[in-house]
Amino acid sequence: MAISSFAKRALAVAVMAAGLSACGSDDDTIVVLPPDTLDFEVTVYNDTAAQPLSPVVVGIHGATMSLWSVGLSASVPLETMAEGGNAADLAAMFTDTNVAVLGAGAIGPGNYEKLMISAEDRTEMKLSLASMMVNTNDAFTGLNAIDVSGLMVGDSMSYTLPAYDAGTEANSEAMGSIPGPADGGEGFNAARDDTMNKVSRHPGLVTQADDAMSVLLPDHRISGTVGRVVITRTN
Repeated sequence: MAISSFAKRALAVAVMAAGLSACGSDDDTIVVLPPDTLDFEVTVYNDTAAQPLSPVVVGIHGATMSLWSVGLSASVPLETMAEGGNAADLAAMFTDTNVAVLGAGAIGPGNYEKLMISAEDRTEMKLSLASMMVNTNDAFTGLNAIDVSGLMVGDSMSYTLPAYDAGTEANSEAMGSIPGPADGGEGFNAARDDTMNKVSRHPGLVTQADDAMSVLLPDHRISGTVGRVVITRTN
């Protein structure tokens, strides 16, 4: 059975403490080894036809943190990203031993980005990521609290990326309401005009084929998943 680096480190501390006790020394100092640092490579693929993904936020955190919950209202940091593509406030939620990194830029359709992230080893290690589909009102994608604590060096996990609706802005796809290149309109707006006001799986986009007021074309549609993520532990 493979032993995680966290368990190995804890065992080493226990053995060292026992050795010091057996020596009968008057020095009661116990040396506590610092936690190992684990490195991960996160590759995000955009599999849509015409939906750029905003700069991705990737974070590692403990079991008590969550970026969103389906059926509950979106936080303001999530709303800010889902409406305008700016994930800085989401990244700022990762404090203390929780860490986050931001992507270098938008990920275009058919493209991908590799991000590197490092964090101190712990018994429960979760990975989350999020990105806006910028040719929408408030659609986003991501992973929420994926357990990576058992991932060994060189091992990988793959996930598909579903489409979510932040529930903070009505899905009109009308002119002036979308920040992406399909429109160049408004991004984040603190006023919430979606009567749902809760995170849900996205029902689909309104295009010109559905409503002449929409600025979106059929290629902008999303159905099922919008991308993939491969998480690899490198150290």
